[in-house]
Amino acid sequence: QVQLVESGGGLVQAGGSLRLSCAASGGHLSSYRMGWFRQAPGKEREFVAAINRSGSGTSYADSVKGRFTISRDNAKDTASLQMNILKPEDTAVYFCAASSAISGPWSSRYEYHYWGQGTQVTVSS
Repeated sequence: QVQLVESGGGLVQAGGSLRLSCAASGGHLSSYRMGWFRQAPGKEREFVAAINRSGSGTSYADSVKGRFTISRDNAKDTASLQMNILKPEDTAVYFCAASSAISGPWSSRYEYHYWGQGTQVTVSS
Protein backbone atom coordinates (compact mmCIF):
# COMPACT_ATOMS: atom_id res chain seq x y z
CA GLN A 1 0.00 0.00 0.00
CA VAL A 2 1.47 3.31 -1.03
CA GLN A 3 1.82 6.18 1.43
CA LEU A 4 1.87 9.76 0.18
CA VAL A 5 3.40 12.79 1.87
CA GLU A 6 2.97 16.34 0.61
CA SER A 7 5.33 19.23 1.22
CA GLY A 8 5.92 22.75 -0.01
CA GLY A 9 2.86 24.56 1.25
CA GLY A 10 3.07 27.93 2.94
CA LEU A 11 2.04 31.57 2.93
CA VAL A 12 2.54 33.61 -0.23
CA GLN A 13 1.30 36.93 -1.55
CA ALA A 14 -1.11 37.11 -4.45
CA GLY A 15 0.77 36.82 -7.72
CA GLY A 16 3.45 34.66 -6.18
CA SER A 17 4.40 31.03 -6.73
CA LEU A 18 4.70 27.83 -4.77
CA ARG A 19 5.75 24.32 -5.70
CA LEU A 20 4.11 21.39 -3.96
CA SER A 21 5.72 17.98 -3.88
CA CYS A 22 4.28 14.55 -3.18
CA ALA A 23 6.61 11.74 -2.17
CA ALA A 24 5.58 8.10 -2.15
CA SER A 25 6.72 5.17 -0.07
CA GLY A 26 5.59 1.57 0.05
CA GLY A 27 4.97 1.47 -3.67
CA HIS A 28 5.99 2.88 -7.01
CA LEU A 29 4.10 5.88 -8.33
CA SER A 30 4.49 4.62 -11.89
CA SER A 31 1.62 2.24 -11.12
CA TYR A 32 -0.79 5.09 -10.43
CA ARG A 33 -2.49 8.00 -12.03
CA MET A 34 -1.70 10.97 -9.78
CA GLY A 35 -3.97 13.83 -8.87
CA TRP A 36 -3.99 17.00 -6.80
CA PHE A 37 -7.11 18.15 -5.00
CA ARG A 38 -7.79 21.01 -2.62
CA GLN A 39 -10.25 21.79 0.11
CA ALA A 40 -11.05 25.22 1.47
CA PRO A 41 -12.82 25.70 4.82
CA GLY A 42 -16.51 24.89 4.55
CA LYS A 43 -16.17 23.64 0.98
CA GLU A 44 -16.04 20.29 -0.73
CA ARG A 45 -12.75 18.79 -1.83
CA GLU A 46 -12.25 19.79 -5.45
CA PHE A 47 -10.13 18.59 -8.32
CA VAL A 48 -7.10 20.65 -9.29
CA ALA A 49 -4.99 18.59 -11.70
CA ALA A 50 -4.11 15.05 -12.70
CA ILE A 51 -1.43 13.27 -14.71
CA ASN A 52 -1.38 9.81 -16.24
CA ARG A 53 1.09 7.09 -15.38
CA SER A 54 3.67 7.95 -18.00
CA GLY A 55 3.34 11.71 -17.63
CA SER A 56 2.25 12.13 -21.23
CA GLY A 57 -1.26 13.30 -20.38
CA THR A 58 -2.57 15.94 -17.98
CA SER A 59 -5.88 17.46 -16.98
CA TYR A 60 -6.64 20.69 -15.11
CA ALA A 61 -9.58 22.38 -13.48
CA ASP A 62 -10.62 25.46 -15.42
CA SER A 63 -9.84 27.64 -12.41
CA VAL A 64 -6.12 26.78 -12.52
CA LYS A 65 -5.54 26.17 -16.21
CA GLY A 66 -2.61 28.24 -17.46
CA ARG A 67 -1.35 28.92 -13.93
CA PHE A 68 -0.65 25.47 -12.47
CA THR A 69 1.46 22.66 -13.90
CA ILE A 70 1.41 19.06 -12.72
CA SER A 71 4.41 16.82 -13.30
CA ARG A 72 5.88 13.57 -12.08
CA ASP A 73 9.22 11.81 -11.79
CA ASN A 74 8.60 8.08 -11.68
CA ALA A 75 12.28 7.33 -11.10
CA LYS A 76 12.08 9.32 -7.85
CA ASP A 77 8.48 8.32 -7.00
CA THR A 78 7.44 11.94 -6.76
CA ALA A 79 4.74 14.16 -8.19
CA SER A 80 4.69 17.94 -8.17
CA LEU A 81 2.36 20.85 -8.62
CA GLN A 82 3.90 24.14 -9.73
CA MET A 83 1.53 26.97 -8.86
CA ASN A 84 2.07 30.39 -10.40
CA ILE A 85 0.11 33.64 -10.31
CA LEU A 86 -1.54 32.53 -7.11
CA LYS A 87 -4.80 34.14 -6.08
CA PRO A 88 -6.46 34.42 -2.65
CA GLU A 89 -9.12 31.99 -3.85
CA ASP A 90 -6.40 29.35 -4.22
CA THR A 91 -6.13 29.24 -0.43
CA ALA A 92 -6.87 25.68 0.72
CA VAL A 93 -5.37 22.47 1.99
CA TYR A 94 -3.86 20.68 -0.98
CA PHE A 95 -3.84 16.89 -1.19
CA CYS A 96 -2.04 14.57 -3.55
CA ALA A 97 -3.78 11.33 -4.44
CA ALA A 98 -3.05 8.14 -6.33
CA SER A 99 -5.47 6.16 -8.43
CA SER A 100 -5.06 2.58 -9.59
CA ALA A 101 -8.09 2.87 -11.89
CA ILE A 102 -7.48 2.08 -15.54
CA SER A 103 -10.32 4.28 -16.74
CA GLY A 104 -12.87 6.65 -15.27
CA PRO A 105 -12.99 10.40 -14.76
CA TRP A 106 -9.68 11.86 -13.69
CA SER A 107 -11.40 14.65 -11.80
CA SER A 108 -13.48 12.48 -9.49
CA ARG A 109 -12.06 12.12 -6.00
CA TYR A 110 -13.79 8.75 -5.75
CA GLU A 111 -11.40 7.38 -8.38
CA TYR A 112 -8.42 7.90 -6.06
CA HIS A 113 -7.52 5.26 -3.53
CA TYR A 114 -4.58 6.73 -1.64
CA TRP A 115 -4.30 10.20 -0.16
CA GLY A 116 -1.68 12.28 1.55
CA GLN A 117 -2.34 14.22 4.74
CA GLY A 118 -2.48 17.56 2.97
CA THR A 119 -0.42 20.74 3.01
CA GLN A 120 -1.78 24.23 3.67
CA VAL A 121 -1.48 26.91 1.02
CA THR A 122 -2.46 30.43 2.03
CA VAL A 123 -2.47 33.29 -0.46
CA SER A 124 -2.75 36.77 0.97
CA SER A 125 -4.21 39.68 -0.96
